[in-house]
Amino acid sequence: MNIEFNKNEDAMKMSLSTMQKRLDKIYEGGGRKAVQKQKEKNKLTARERIDYLIDKDKTFIEIGAFAGYEMYDKQGGCPAGGTVATIGYIAGRQCVIVANDQTVKAGAWFPITGKKNLRMQV
Repeated sequence: MNIEFNKNEDAMKMSLSTMQKRLDKIYEGGGRKAVQKQKEKNKLTARERIDYLIDKDKTFIEIGAFAGYEMYDKQGGCPAGGTVATIGYIAGRQCVIVANDQTVKAGAWFPITGKKNLRMQV
């Protein structure tokens, strides 16, 4: 095989691995402690609420997960812009679903939160 191809393949695999690690961190929302607080109040996380809502036999995709990535570090970060947005099916109809993530600064909105939600309306 071509050495250049192997280098490119390795670089792509490293990029995908890095992206997955970042997504795993984003999916934690405001962190394990904040998720635990929600559980103590018998509340579902944003992703759990969406999972409960959507049709199980249909595919769905999260959009905008990197909104707010590495922003607002002084405030503790803003993973996924403080909201979880997906395109999925509810009762057989395709829908855009947006759930506020209470684990991110108790659900406070950041400037990126508004921008993310506004862009999804277009």
